Amino acid sequence: MITKEAIALAYKEIQDEICQALERLDGSARFEEELWEREGGGGGRTRIIQNGNILEKGGVNFSAVHGKLPETIKKAFGVDEDDFFATGVSIVIHPNNPWVPIIHMNIRYFELNEQVRWFGGGIDLTPHYVNEDDAQFFHQQLKTVCDKHNPTFYDEFKKWADDYFFIRHRQETRGIGGVFYDKLNTAKTGMAMEDILAFSCDLGRSFAPTYTALVEKNRNKAYNETQKNWQLIRRGRYVEFNLVWDSGTKFGLETNGRIESILMSLPSQANWVYDHHPEEGSEEAKTLSLLRKGINWIS
Repeated sequence: MITKEAIALAYKEIQDEICQALERLDGSARFEEELWEREGGGGGRTRIIQNGNILEKGGVNFSAVHGKLPETIKKAFGVDEDDFFATGVSIVIHPNNPWVPIIHMNIRYFELNEQVRWFGGGIDLTPHYVNEDDAQFFHQQLKTVCDKHNPTFYDEFKKWADDYFFIRHRQETRGIGGVFYDKLNTAKTGMAMEDILAFSCDLGRSFAPTYTALVEKNRNKAYNETQKNWQLIRRGRYVEFNLVWDSGTKFGLETNGRIESILMSLPSQANWVYDHHPEEGSEEAKTLSLLRKGINWIS
């Protein structure tokens, strides 16, 4: 049986690989690492990159924590036991250039005992300007990983991402989605836990080549003040989702997580403009029209 220690080790290796790939991609900035311990059990490695050629701010975090679940989380999970273990890698990248998209990834594992344990995670893309060719490429990359492990995964997890990364108070998706899943285990999938871990790791390792391709395509595009301001407005929407709706943020705060690591997903700068409406027929208006559920980006 795969152990929680082996899962944590696999995730630490993925954190290392992604950090190295992002440093090569940026060509200038380097990650700063902070090792931390969680009061109550466990700890992690927070790695932040800032003020680079491409990457304005990014975080690639690893954690492996344990302890007692708060009563609110126990009720939400529908469990009586409270000794938990959780490990994962969480990534958010905010680029300088408005034509380069924000990207988020999370792969994680949670365990209460041998019967109650599962994997979760996903990757999603938040372009400031939606480019349909880029969206097709991104979703095809994810589908390829999913299809390798289970032919039902992509369609199921793509819909899950559309529903999850939805800013309900705005009635718009955060971006073009991706894949999202939670509580995957043998009972739910019919797959051995080792095979679900292999899927989780393959998804994690798809992050660097996928994002590298998107960055290289768009990194040298010129932009003006209007486009930069639009980027800051879209970042504001990103902040709204993470602080209002994101379950990972809520879990971290309710389990006494490390606040700097939890909020590393927030950009350095974001704007909120009262009752903002883009000009009809503009690229900004086109992007808003594509921030909706159920778009088939591949075909």
